[in-house]
Amino acid sequence: MLHDLNAVIVGRLLLAALLGGAVGLERELRHKPAGLRTMMLICIGAALFTIMSYEMASDVGGDHTRIAAQIIPGIGFIGAGVVLRERGAVTGITSAATIFMIASVGMTVGAGFPMTAVFTTLLLLVSLVFLGLIEDRIGLHTRMLTFTMTTPQGDPSILEHVHQIVQEAGIQAVRWKTHKSQTGPAIIEFDAEVGTPKERELLNRLNALNVHCEARPVVP
Repeated sequence: MLHDLNAVIVGRLLLAALLGGAVGLERELRHKPAGLRTMMLICIGAALFTIMSYEMASDVGGDHTRIAAQIIPGIGFIGAGVVLRERGAVTGITSAATIFMIASVGMTVGAGFPMTAVFTTLLLLVSLVFLGLIEDRIGLHTRMLTFTMTTPQGDPSILEHVHQIVQEAGIQAVRWKTHKSQTGPAIIEFDAEVGTPKERELLNRLNALNVHCEARPVVP
């Protein structure tokens, strides 16, 4: 009997590792804060706590959900750790929500509902992958970027043209900076929260000014 129970527990933990790893791999490939190892550990831990909550209550008496109930506030603390505020923009909310969801998947596996856990994981992956692609394509998802332009030497009108392009694009740019590089040409920088289509449009128009322009995520 004990051998059969251990086999069931091991099987549930392996399933939790597999489902957590699938979601974690997607996060890892997108270079998000909570990646493969984090998601696997959270899912396995949630499953194990749920299993132990039931088994300990069965052996010594007590509430079967007492330990499992503490997973939710514990996961809240972990999720809060990946939410950042960068220059007026809040990032990491999707990663925090994913951590919350993968913990629920682990609890579902630990409670003995493998099909529900697998189906929930598939829904989670669809939300992260396909809906993310749709958001990027139509510009629903925005991110704070730093645009950096290296201008030709001795052309003071470039800054005026850059301001005009940004205004025509309907973008609210902040933290404008202009300084000289070591090689002579001026460098213009500004931050803006834009979606992928708007980012491409802005880069194309700025590069058409005969400047080298690139965009990168802001540094906290």
